[in-house]
Amino acid sequence: MRAWLPPWKMASRAGPRATGTDGSDFRHRERVAEHYQMSVSLKSEIKKLIYMQVALWLLVATQMCVAHFKLLPHDQVAMPYQWEYPYLLSIVPSLCGLLSFPRNNISYLAISMISTGLFSVAPLIYGSMEMFPMAQQLYRHGKAYRFIFGFSAVSVMYLLVVIAVQVHGWQLYYSKKLLDSWFTSTQEKKKK
Repeated sequence: MRAWLPPWKMASRAGPRATGTDGSDFRHRERVAEHYQMSVSLKSEIKKLIYMQVALWLLVATQMCVAHFKLLPHDQVAMPYQWEYPYLLSIVPSLCGLLSFPRNNISYLAISMISTGLFSVAPLIYGSMEMFPMAQQLYRHGKAYRFIFGFSAVSVMYLLVVIAVQVHGWQLYYSKKLLDSWFTSTQEKKKK
Protein backbone atom coordinates (compact mmCIF):
# COMPACT_ATOMS: atom_id res chain seq x y z
CA MET A 1 0.00 0.00 0.00
CA ARG A 2 1.38 3.37 -1.01
CA ALA A 3 1.55 6.27 1.35
CA TRP A 4 -0.68 9.23 0.67
CA LEU A 5 1.08 12.12 -1.17
CA PRO A 6 -0.26 15.64 -1.53
CA PRO A 7 -1.28 16.65 -5.11
CA TRP A 8 1.62 19.10 -5.53
CA LYS A 9 4.09 16.28 -4.93
CA MET A 10 2.42 14.01 -7.47
CA ALA A 11 2.45 16.72 -10.13
CA SER A 12 6.10 17.63 -9.71
CA ARG A 13 8.73 16.27 -12.03
CA ALA A 14 10.86 15.13 -9.12
CA GLY A 15 7.98 13.44 -7.32
CA PRO A 16 6.99 9.78 -7.60
CA ARG A 17 5.45 8.47 -10.81
CA ALA A 18 2.18 6.67 -11.14
CA THR A 19 2.49 2.89 -11.12
CA GLY A 20 2.97 1.37 -14.58
CA THR A 21 4.25 4.49 -16.36
CA ASP A 22 7.62 5.92 -17.19
CA GLY A 23 6.31 9.50 -17.04
CA SER A 24 6.32 10.13 -20.80
CA ASP A 25 2.60 9.58 -21.31
CA PHE A 26 1.86 13.29 -20.86
CA ARG A 27 3.21 14.33 -24.30
CA HIS A 28 -0.04 13.69 -26.16
CA ARG A 29 -1.84 16.06 -23.78
CA GLU A 30 0.70 18.86 -24.25
CA ARG A 31 0.39 19.08 -28.01
CA VAL A 32 -0.81 22.50 -29.18
CA ALA A 33 -3.41 22.66 -31.94
CA GLU A 34 -1.89 23.34 -35.34
CA HIS A 35 -3.77 26.58 -36.00
CA TYR A 36 -2.49 28.01 -32.70
CA GLN A 37 1.09 27.12 -33.62
CA MET A 38 0.55 28.64 -37.05
CA SER A 39 -0.89 31.80 -35.49
CA VAL A 40 2.19 32.34 -33.33
CA SER A 41 4.53 31.66 -36.24
CA LEU A 42 2.66 33.96 -38.63
CA LYS A 43 2.47 36.77 -36.06
CA SER A 44 6.24 36.58 -35.70
CA GLU A 45 6.79 36.77 -39.47
CA ILE A 46 4.34 39.66 -39.87
CA LYS A 47 6.02 41.58 -37.04
CA LYS A 48 9.38 41.23 -38.80
CA LEU A 49 7.83 42.52 -42.03
CA ILE A 50 6.17 45.41 -40.20
CA TYR A 51 9.51 46.40 -38.71
CA MET A 52 11.05 46.31 -42.20
CA GLN A 53 8.17 48.42 -43.49
CA VAL A 54 8.68 50.94 -40.70
CA ALA A 55 12.38 51.14 -41.66
CA LEU A 56 11.42 51.86 -45.29
CA TRP A 57 8.87 54.41 -44.09
CA LEU A 58 11.56 56.12 -42.00
CA LEU A 59 13.86 56.32 -45.05
CA VAL A 60 11.15 57.98 -47.12
CA ALA A 61 10.17 60.32 -44.28
CA THR A 62 13.80 61.26 -43.66
CA GLN A 63 14.40 62.00 -47.34
CA MET A 64 11.28 64.17 -47.43
CA CYS A 65 12.23 66.07 -44.26
CA VAL A 66 15.79 66.67 -45.42
CA ALA A 67 14.58 67.92 -48.81
CA HIS A 68 11.74 70.13 -47.52
CA PHE A 69 13.63 71.67 -44.61
CA LYS A 70 16.69 72.15 -46.84
CA LEU A 71 18.99 70.45 -44.36
CA LEU A 72 21.22 69.45 -47.28
CA PRO A 73 21.57 71.03 -50.74
CA HIS A 74 19.20 69.77 -53.44
CA ASP A 75 22.09 68.37 -55.45
CA GLN A 76 22.70 65.90 -52.58
CA VAL A 77 19.10 65.06 -51.67
CA ALA A 78 16.45 65.61 -54.34
CA MET A 79 12.91 66.77 -53.69
CA PRO A 80 10.51 63.86 -53.18
CA TYR A 81 8.39 62.39 -55.94
CA GLN A 82 4.62 62.79 -55.69
CA TRP A 83 4.00 59.14 -54.77
CA GLU A 84 6.05 59.52 -51.59
CA TYR A 85 3.44 61.75 -49.94
CA PRO A 86 0.59 59.20 -49.92
CA TYR A 87 3.10 56.46 -49.06
CA LEU A 88 3.60 58.18 -45.70
CA LEU A 89 0.13 56.86 -44.80
CA SER A 90 1.53 53.31 -45.05
CA ILE A 91 2.30 53.46 -41.34
CA VAL A 92 -1.47 53.13 -40.63
CA PRO A 93 -1.77 49.50 -41.84
CA SER A 94 1.28 48.56 -39.81
CA LEU A 95 -0.24 49.98 -36.63
CA CYS A 96 -3.56 48.22 -37.29
CA GLY A 97 -1.68 44.96 -37.84
CA LEU A 98 0.17 45.31 -34.57
CA LEU A 99 -3.06 46.20 -32.75
CA SER A 100 -4.72 43.03 -34.03
CA PHE A 101 -2.18 40.66 -32.45
CA PRO A 102 -2.81 40.78 -28.68
CA ARG A 103 -6.43 39.56 -28.82
CA ASN A 104 -6.46 38.04 -32.33
CA ASN A 105 -8.75 40.82 -33.52
CA ILE A 106 -10.01 39.83 -36.97
CA SER A 107 -11.42 43.31 -37.69
CA TYR A 108 -8.10 45.09 -37.17
CA LEU A 109 -6.29 42.53 -39.30
CA ALA A 110 -8.83 42.94 -42.12
CA ILE A 111 -8.50 46.74 -41.91
CA SER A 112 -4.73 46.33 -42.00
CA MET A 113 -4.91 44.21 -45.15
CA ILE A 114 -7.28 46.58 -46.97
CA SER A 115 -5.34 49.70 -45.98
CA THR A 116 -2.06 48.03 -47.02
CA GLY A 117 -3.49 47.84 -50.51
CA LEU A 118 -4.70 51.44 -50.44
CA PHE A 119 -1.90 53.23 -48.59
CA SER A 120 1.11 51.05 -49.42
CA VAL A 121 0.73 49.10 -52.65
CA ALA A 122 -1.25 51.71 -54.63
CA PRO A 123 1.31 54.53 -54.05
CA LEU A 124 4.10 52.13 -55.04
CA ILE A 125 2.35 51.27 -58.30
CA TYR A 126 1.73 54.96 -58.98
CA GLY A 127 5.35 55.72 -58.09
CA SER A 128 6.73 53.16 -60.50
CA MET A 129 4.61 54.71 -63.27
CA GLU A 130 5.56 58.26 -62.25
CA MET A 131 9.30 57.50 -62.30
CA PHE A 132 9.28 55.34 -65.44
CA PRO A 133 9.96 58.17 -67.98
CA MET A 134 12.90 59.39 -65.88
CA ALA A 135 14.25 55.85 -65.55
CA GLN A 136 13.91 55.38 -69.30
CA GLN A 137 15.83 58.60 -69.91
CA LEU A 138 18.54 57.56 -67.46
CA TYR A 139 19.12 54.15 -69.00
CA ARG A 140 18.81 55.20 -72.64
CA HIS A 141 20.77 58.44 -72.51
CA GLY A 142 22.59 58.27 -69.19
CA LYS A 143 21.07 61.57 -68.02
CA ALA A 144 19.88 62.03 -64.46
CA TYR A 145 18.70 65.33 -63.02
CA ARG A 146 17.87 64.34 -59.48
CA PHE A 147 20.34 62.80 -57.05
CA ILE A 148 20.44 61.29 -53.59
CA PHE A 149 23.99 61.38 -52.22
CA GLY A 150 25.52 61.12 -55.68
CA PHE A 151 23.26 58.30 -56.90
CA SER A 152 20.47 58.78 -59.38
CA ALA A 153 17.26 59.43 -57.40
CA VAL A 154 15.30 57.27 -59.84
CA SER A 155 17.59 54.29 -59.25
CA VAL A 156 17.50 54.68 -55.48
CA MET A 157 13.73 55.06 -55.37
CA TYR A 158 13.15 52.12 -57.73
CA LEU A 159 15.28 50.00 -55.43
CA LEU A 160 13.12 51.14 -52.52
CA VAL A 161 9.97 50.35 -54.51
CA VAL A 162 11.17 46.83 -55.34
CA ILE A 163 11.98 46.10 -51.70
CA ALA A 164 8.73 47.67 -50.46
CA VAL A 165 6.60 45.68 -52.93
CA GLN A 166 8.15 42.46 -51.65
CA VAL A 167 7.67 43.45 -48.01
CA HIS A 168 4.03 44.43 -48.53
CA GLY A 169 3.34 41.39 -50.70
CA TRP A 170 4.65 38.98 -48.07
CA GLN A 171 2.85 40.94 -45.38
CA LEU A 172 -0.46 40.51 -47.23
CA TYR A 173 0.23 36.82 -47.86
CA TYR A 174 1.03 36.07 -44.22
CA SER A 175 -1.88 38.21 -43.02
CA LYS A 176 -4.28 36.21 -45.20
CA LYS A 177 -2.93 32.95 -43.79
CA LEU A 178 -3.22 34.36 -40.25
CA LEU A 179 -6.78 35.47 -40.91
CA ASP A 180 -7.62 31.94 -42.11
CA SER A 181 -6.02 30.52 -38.97
CA TRP A 182 -8.07 32.81 -36.76
CA PHE A 183 -11.27 31.88 -38.60
CA THR A 184 -10.49 28.20 -38.00
CA SER A 185 -10.00 28.92 -34.31
CA THR A 186 -13.26 30.87 -34.16
CA GLN A 187 -15.17 28.08 -35.92
CA GLU A 188 -13.83 25.49 -33.46
CA LYS A 189 -14.90 27.63 -30.50
CA LYS A 190 -18.43 27.95 -31.95
CA LYS A 191 -18.70 24.16 -32.33
CA LYS A 192 -17.98 23.62 -28.63
